[in-house]
Amino acid sequence: MALADLFPASSGVLTLSPSNKKELFEMLAAEVAARIDQPQERILDAILAREKLGPTALGRGVSLPHARVDWLDNPVAILARLTRGIDMEARDGEPVDLVFLVLWPEAASEGFLPALSGICRVLRDNQLPRQLRQAQSADEALETLRAAERAQD
Repeated sequence: MALADLFPASSGVLTLSPSNKKELFEMLAAEVAARIDQPQERILDAILAREKLGPTALGRGVSLPHARVDWLDNPVAILARLTRGIDMEARDGEPVDLVFLVLWPEAASEGFLPALSGICRVLRDNQLPRQLRQAQSADEALETLRAAERAQD
């Protein structure tokens, strides 16, 4: 699945101000709950269950929390830019300020790993995180992400 499809609108790009990882996940779960017909607690439980397996922080200030769930019909993705970095137990010790949340339906598991790898692939460009942080709007951040994906092709 193309990133343009995973993040179809600027409503998928948020600016958040959590003080810690738990608060971040609560904010993300609330945002997803507002978009789909599922309780916030169920969404939060899925995010936390995956995080218990190991930190989803990739390094360089980026995290990719993700989960496959059986109660979702379509993938949900959010890019959150944090107003200040928080500790998410990254191997490089850097605080996280860019978060790509991906929730995926269990029934459509064939697209899950390609979606995650697509995000990771565009993040290999060392300039992309900086560009996303400097974007002046959600639309600009989304276009930056899409341009990075096109450059990979």
